[in-house]
Amino acid sequence: MAREIDARVRFGMYRSFVNFIRLLIEKRDLIASMVKREVATQYVGSFMGFLWNFVHPMVLVIVLWVVFGFGFRVKPIEDAPFVVWLSAGMCGWFVFSDILSGSANSVVANATLIKKTLFPSQILPVVKVASAFIAHSVFILVLLGLILLNRLSPDVYYLQFLYYLFCLSVLGIGLGWAVSALNVFIRDVGQIVRVVLQIGFWATPILWNIDLMPGRIQFLFKLNPMFYIIQGYRESFIYFVPFWQHPLQTFYFWVVAIFFFIVGALIFQKLKPQFPDVL
Repeated sequence: MAREIDARVRFGMYRSFVNFIRLLIEKRDLIASMVKREVATQYVGSFMGFLWNFVHPMVLVIVLWVVFGFGFRVKPIEDAPFVVWLSAGMCGWFVFSDILSGSANSVVANATLIKKTLFPSQILPVVKVASAFIAHSVFILVLLGLILLNRLSPDVYYLQFLYYLFCLSVLGIGLGWAVSALNVFIRDVGQIVRVVLQIGFWATPILWNIDLMPGRIQFLFKLNPMFYIIQGYRESFIYFVPFWQHPLQTFYFWVVAIFFFIVGALIFQKLKPQFPDVL
């Protein structure tokens, strides 16, 4: 009897989880409309409007390039111009940072909508992911422009970044669900996310080459799932290395990403009924 009850509970949890994910597909039109609205509201009253998406990454790349390329006189990394090497790494990191920081406040920022309607709040972090792709596409164009300016040969491997973008999205959505739900009850979560992202930027080999570290230290840094993404972007745009040449890293990343995706969904699903009361 106890086994039957336990089996029913597990089946109920599985079915609830499937419905939680299926709702994202059913509400794809709503997600698309909310993404358009969010992107449009970012530039209300702005004279330059969408052009700011080009200005921000270009200024950031130029500043870091001047500081590290000329100030610290960093040499080309494995025959790749430093500015291209730097931009490829930053490209993957900043879309992840936008996703996670935006997701943290996504539920709290839509409190009125959640309290007054039967709104599928789990789509809010997904909206943040989709809207982050807009700025990311601009960063990709800036990166391609730098590649052309440095007279590097184009290659079909550029398209491989789409795989790494998908990897990043799965990880980002799972973490986004977790932090957005927890931030409803503990408002410090949003600030903690910002601090963690600041530390993560310097702890991830974006501005520095991991080969400079001893073997044991390299192993610890490679446990960071974002290492797989950053390295993947560089291998897609610079080194032209297929992702299947890193089977162990690929397997490790997907174990971590799927773990956070499932755990994040379960946390959001568990806390979601209490959102209207707390907000």
